[in-house]
Amino acid sequence: MSKPILIDPLKFAREGRSQSGQVPVCELDERVHSDLSDTSGEVSYQLTGFRDELQRFALRIQLDAKLQVTCQRCLDGMPFSLATDSVITLFASQDKLDEACELDEELDAILAEPELNAIALIEDEIIMGLPHSPKHDECSRDTLSLAKADKPNPFAVLAALKGPKSE
Repeated sequence: MSKPILIDPLKFAREGRSQSGQVPVCELDERVHSDLSDTSGEVSYQLTGFRDELQRFALRIQLDAKLQVTCQRCLDGMPFSLATDSVITLFASQDKLDEACELDEELDAILAEPELNAIALIEDEIIMGLPHSPKHDECSRDTLSLAKADKPNPFAVLAALKGPKSE
C-alpha cells in the first residue's frame, strides 16, 4: 500500500492549497486492485482546496490514469482511460452534512476529520470511475470463438443413442 498523504482538509481548503503528483497503481490498496487485470501504470492527481459558491470549504480532486481492466466477455485485459474531476464539500458537523445532503441529493460531501488520507480519496475516486462491466467492442480471443462454436444439440445426441422409433 502507498504511503499515506495526510492533510487537514479544512485548513487545506481554507488556505486554498494545491497538491499534485503521481501514485503507482501497484501501491494502491487491494480494493482497487481487485477491479483491475494488472497493476501497472500510475495515477496522476491534482488536489485543490477552495470555497464553493456558498462559501463552504471543498476539495477538487482530478485524476488521470491509464488502467487495465478485465473484459467481461473474453476475460482478457483491456486498457481503460480514467479522467475524473470531482468536488467534495467538507462539513464540520454531522448535522450540517445531513441537512445539506437532504437539500441537494447530488452533493458529494464528507465530514471533515482532523486528518484525511488523500490516497484513500484517490482510491475511492478510481473505484467510482471504473466501468461496472467493461467489454471490448470486438473480442478477438480464441476461447471466445470456441465458446460460440456450433456444438451438437445434446438432445439430438440422446435421440441418436436411443435409436429409431419402432412403430
